[in-house]
Amino acid sequence: MDREQLQEYATASAEDLPGSELTYPFGDNCDVWKVRGKIFMLQTQIAGEPIVVLKATPCDAMALRQEHADISAGYHMNKKHWITIHPDGDVDADLLDELVTDSYLLVVERLPSAQQETLAHVPRRSLTKHQPVRGQEGCRAQGNPQ
Repeated sequence: MDREQLQEYATASAEDLPGSELTYPFGDNCDVWKVRGKIFMLQTQIAGEPIVVLKATPCDAMALRQEHADISAGYHMNKKHWITIHPDGDVDADLLDELVTDSYLLVVERLPSAQQETLAHVPRRSLTKHQPVRGQEGCRAQGNPQ
């Protein structure tokens, strides 16, 4: 995905998620996407390079960093629970959409049940059984912690 598409596709994915909102708590240069006040995605630039920062389970984050050269540890976030996606790599629109949705669900799953119930169902996923990122099923099967 190229430089222009990366943040555009991530924004389109976030806009489709129930209860998502775009905020600017760190200034105009950093788009912060939240659900019920909790961050699930950041978009900014590092040295002119657009990036997308997403929440991930520790196991998925590690596997994604190993499999994709354009995915690194979360920029200015907990390196164990966040990933950074850089442009011009092999992350395609489908994987990016999946990663944005998974990040959102990780946050929603930790919300109080009363707040979860106010959100419409997210397509393709279950809020009670988080699905691993495609190709990462072995992480859970091997008993690695999430």
